[in-house]
Amino acid sequence: MELTLNESLKKGIEAHKTGQVQEAHRLYTSILKAQPKHPDANHNMGVLSVGVGKIQEALHFLKTALDANPGIGQFWLSYIDALIKLGRITDAKAVFSQAKEKGAKSEAFDQLEKRLSKPSANPQDPPVDQLQSIINLYTQGRLQQALSDANQMLERFPNSVVLYNIAGASSAGLMQFDAAIDSFKQALKINPKNAEVYNNIGNALNAKGDPEAAIGSYKRALEIKPDYAEAYSNMGGVALEGKDGQEAAIESCKQALKIKPDYAEAYNNMGIALNAKGELEAAIDCYKQAVLIKPDYADAYYNKGNALVENGALVASIKSYEMALKIKPDYQAARANKLDQQAHICDWAAVEQDRDFIAILGTSTEPIPPFVFQSLEDAPERHRVRSETYTKKLYSSNTPLPLADRPSQKPQHLRIGYFSADFHEHPVAYLMAKVLETHDRGRFEVYGYSIGPAKNDDMRQRLIKAFDVFTDVSDMNGKEVALLARHHKIDIAIDLTGYTKNSRPGIFACRAAPIQINYLGYSGTMGADFIDYIIADPVVIPNGYEQYYSERILRLPNTFLPTDNSRLMSTRQMTRSEVGLPEAGFVICCFNNNYKISPREFDIWMRVLVKVEGSVLWLRNSNAWSEDNLRRHAEIRGVDPSRLVFAGWAPMEEHLTRQKLADIFLDTFAYNAHTTASEALWAELPVVTKAGKGFSARAAASLLTAVGLPELITETEQEYEALILNLATNPERLAQIRKTLADKRLSAPLFDTALFTKHLENGFEQVYQRYYDGKPPDDIFVPEHC
Repeated sequence: MELTLNESLKKGIEAHKTGQVQEAHRLYTSILKAQPKHPDANHNMGVLSVGVGKIQEALHFLKTALDANPGIGQFWLSYIDALIKLGRITDAKAVFSQAKEKGAKSEAFDQLEKRLSKPSANPQDPPVDQLQSIINLYTQGRLQQALSDANQMLERFPNSVVLYNIAGASSAGLMQFDAAIDSFKQALKINPKNAEVYNNIGNALNAKGDPEAAIGSYKRALEIKPDYAEAYSNMGGVALEGKDGQEAAIESCKQALKIKPDYAEAYNNMGIALNAKGELEAAIDCYKQAVLIKPDYADAYYNKGNALVENGALVASIKSYEMALKIKPDYQAARANKLDQQAHICDWAAVEQDRDFIAILGTSTEPIPPFVFQSLEDAPERHRVRSETYTKKLYSSNTPLPLADRPSQKPQHLRIGYFSADFHEHPVAYLMAKVLETHDRGRFEVYGYSIGPAKNDDMRQRLIKAFDVFTDVSDMNGKEVALLARHHKIDIAIDLTGYTKNSRPGIFACRAAPIQINYLGYSGTMGADFIDYIIADPVVIPNGYEQYYSERILRLPNTFLPTDNSRLMSTRQMTRSEVGLPEAGFVICCFNNNYKISPREFDIWMRVLVKVEGSVLWLRNSNAWSEDNLRRHAEIRGVDPSRLVFAGWAPMEEHLTRQKLADIFLDTFAYNAHTTASEALWAELPVVTKAGKGFSARAAASLLTAVGLPELITETEQEYEALILNLATNPERLAQIRKTLADKRLSAPLFDTALFTKHLENGFEQVYQRYYDGKPPDDIFVPEHC
């Protein structure tokens, strides 16, 4: 039965009193839809808005209530209180004068008059109107001015805890964390029992990247004030690695919500912890709860978007990022992740709308995971800046473990530690498996550290057998993993994950080994002073390109990419028709993830289809949205969408074999085929690439050089298109290239796993020799014959 307005108001008040903010908000909203100027509903909605921190929005409701019924003293009091909270002291005094003229009187008005006329709540603090003016600057985001005014005021009021607190909070907002902590410590000298200051120190330490110290500060705040919901929530928001850290964060947020049930920030922080634990649905529910309580909560929308991506809801994630940007248009991380997911669904028009942002995102003070940009642009100079910004913000405060003294005698066996989140069915695992098995056990001991979620499949079992020692460290924090590696006396630590999914750079920031190397998982620099080398070759990082990498370059002579020359292909005879291809006609394919495809390559591919009668394009089916969009893009370019064929998942042996059904593999530009190019060449399928500037844009050129087909490397889009058309219309030339590939496949350096491993081991010995000799890292060239 539908409630009357009075019944809705009564239930709304009851819900409000018992902390059921969402229900109260719903009931008040239902009244205002029916009667927009309802005085009590407007007043109560205003008070509710003040309670959740939406004070500016509250003024509208409170003023509407006051205009509708100026005879209610409480309406005046609530409106004046909101003005004071916004720092609008002059306005508050003017409204108070109006209230007195209207005859509003009560004990509360007498107290308010004293409050407005009182010099300050504390004689050590400035007068209330001056103090509120500085607070107002801070709440408006005018942090530099707030900091300047607070510091000036401290010359007159050097014992004001409030001023030191404002100065500290403003410095933290400006990312000047050391200065912020200094200001907070000054406040504690004056009042050592101030819980709020300890809470703020915790926030600054956490933002600085020192989670353990941050938790210690939050705990100190809670010792002083056991019911301090904000401290519990902030402690829950500390990004601790490992299962124990995630559980502790969730419990802290639950404690905060017991004290303050309508605490949006606690729901958001609990969502982050649940997300890290892999409980995506529960995390998404927390974020939804946060934005119900606080609809303008940009961070909660951003975090919800991240969880939706993990859950496979890409379109919903984009909408969530868009909500964050609607609230906070300069939210760089939200824009970057939105662009990334728009690329994943091949919504190129949306990407183009934000094209001008790409060059600046992640290059200033706001850290953004660098991997997002690998497919969006080929700009190694900006990739380096982004990596350095990201690493400095997140890991600069990680204290490296003290290194042991260099040994007086070289070890008989170098201990190599491989760290990866992908020791299971994954491209990195397919590439590395045979190398790990081939390592010379007379000279090396090989340790594996699994830093990501365990997936117990056949590949994982193969890898476990390939290592001398294998340890799942996914539940340990970075320092614990580094200590374990030290206990194992690892000489060289190899990060096979970089900045890709489930990465753990914090392990290396703690110094897991005296020599640390970035390799394979992330095609670019890590921008970290704790990573000594990056493994490359003369093609992916040519001479003169070293400026784009913070690491020293360890160049292997042929290619950086390992391969497994024992990979088997299915012996089953496959036909084109069974995979959806026409039995006759030219088949061009690209099995790269769809997010790597841009309009630049696609325009060329479509022109080829138009010019080559009966040709089709065979693509990977990454997701349903990208398939729909790619078909639509084809139709716009005058190509029948049915000429795009999408390949579903297949077991690796069958996937390798089915590639023989294609005629050529076409590479993408900014982010080349890596493993997919290796697989195509192993299946004797020629790959056409265009070499760019960055590591990820030159990977396929490296592979083609190492397999003896440099003629398939182009330098411009015009050359790329011309070569494709030439191969598509010159069957004799294409047949000769395929024959060359078939003849060289087993003898070329690209697929000589033993030779590759020998070169890799020589590189390890060279970098260790420099360390043993007391020399700093330097560029290393591994000779072809060693």
